[in-house]
Amino acid sequence: MESCCRACMPCCGRLWNWIWPDLRYPRSGLPGGTAAPCPGGVRIPSPRRHPPQLYAALFDFEARSDDELTVREGDKLSVLEKRGDYVLAKKLTGSLEAGLIPRTNQPTTKRLTDQPTSQWYYGNINRMKAEKLLLAAQNKDGAFLVRISESHSDEYTISGEAAEGKVFHFRIQRSAIGAYFVSDKISFGTLGELVSYYQKNHRSLGVLLQEPCAQQRWERPREEFRLVRKLGEGHFGEVWEALWTTENRRVAIKTLKQEDTKQDEFVKEVQALKSLHHPKLIELLAMCSRGEPVYIVTELMSKGSLKAYLSSAEGQVLTSAHLIYMGSQIAEGMAYLEDRHIVHRDLAARNVLVGDELLCKVADFGLARIIKDSVYTASRSTKIPVRWTAPEAALYQRFSVKSDVWSFGVLLYEMMSRGKMPYEGKSNKEVLDLLSSGFRLPCPTRCPPNIYRIMLDCWAAEPSQRPSFHALHSQLDAIYARIYFKTIEV
Repeated sequence: MESCCRACMPCCGRLWNWIWPDLRYPRSGLPGGTAAPCPGGVRIPSPRRHPPQLYAALFDFEARSDDELTVREGDKLSVLEKRGDYVLAKKLTGSLEAGLIPRTNQPTTKRLTDQPTSQWYYGNINRMKAEKLLLAAQNKDGAFLVRISESHSDEYTISGEAAEGKVFHFRIQRSAIGAYFVSDKISFGTLGELVSYYQKNHRSLGVLLQEPCAQQRWERPREEFRLVRKLGEGHFGEVWEALWTTENRRVAIKTLKQEDTKQDEFVKEVQALKSLHHPKLIELLAMCSRGEPVYIVTELMSKGSLKAYLSSAEGQVLTSAHLIYMGSQIAEGMAYLEDRHIVHRDLAARNVLVGDELLCKVADFGLARIIKDSVYTASRSTKIPVRWTAPEAALYQRFSVKSDVWSFGVLLYEMMSRGKMPYEGKSNKEVLDLLSSGFRLPCPTRCPPNIYRIMLDCWAAEPSQRPSFHALHSQLDAIYARIYFKTIEV
């Protein structure tokens, strides 16, 4: 098998470990479907039930017995379980046959990514926002978009504009084997295949899907925003709560000095970030690049930064279960960036935002790429976050997904120590000297040993030995589920 992150997972056995965690999630949580109680009154959400992993065959394989499955190059498959040197797979389209295919050291399939990047994909917007966008003057009948379902975060909705200013919404469901469908008469291995089919066969849906919804204007007049209160300050600028007056919406604004931005690349880079959509990433809404300071406008999260939340009264009573649940969400968001080769460069508790019910979203992803290099160096400025930065990045500016994994380990330390400063009392130079000698942060008080082992894996001296974010998400998810269902204690 070949994962989309095969370069990050050189060991085939390790790859299968994260694709099929030993734990099988029940459909509900505790008896009656209630969430586990917690001291301090913060609810522990039940683990999510994940759909099977989806793959596409790279080579033909001819069945040699009734138990095996014949596959052709390009066939879409759902892998149900592993059985020694074989995997049980089911076709997602056509005959929907199931059977065994060999799991060898040679790649036979590639993993399908669930998150689309097409122009018609608008990510995590609600029904009202979708209708407003589709009914904008620049759109004609047949404009459509695809968004994340409001009620089911692993499913989607097609919203299409018909005649007379009406918008229709169709839920895209997931089958037990992970296929996408609107009608149970036909299913598809990928979201793109489903959209393409209904564009060509609009009578099957009842609404014409002609052109993707026109993108809303990204650059907005500064006068549309009124700063309300300062929320904090980071390496790259200040963060404010603001009112977007024309939208009557509270937002967060990151301010940047124009002199610190790469003017020729700024708009292009931020526009690229706007195309990233995931429930665990902060949504970028608009920008003001004309004038001083530059505004980057994002959604506002109710509880602020994870750093501030950990030091709050509510944050101080969080259990290890809460923190592992939150860490799993962060790893999920970072895995999405990993798949798209986006390097964060500044992953830390200050750049994770918290909402209701312990919802966590990664913020400031890719921001370091649009900052002038002279601002973001270890030798000429203290603005580089040395305590969170991998040695090869801090010393030689070798930033990669694997340097982000190192930062994630430090972020876990922040969480498990309930907001303690990493390497407290040490200067940046002393931190780099300690790391060069092999020193690693000690296990925080009350931190479960298996979580500290994950931290140490993230801090492997050789970047290639660090886990992928997919592996980290799977490990934390499985640990949390075992805690929730009382199969292990922490």
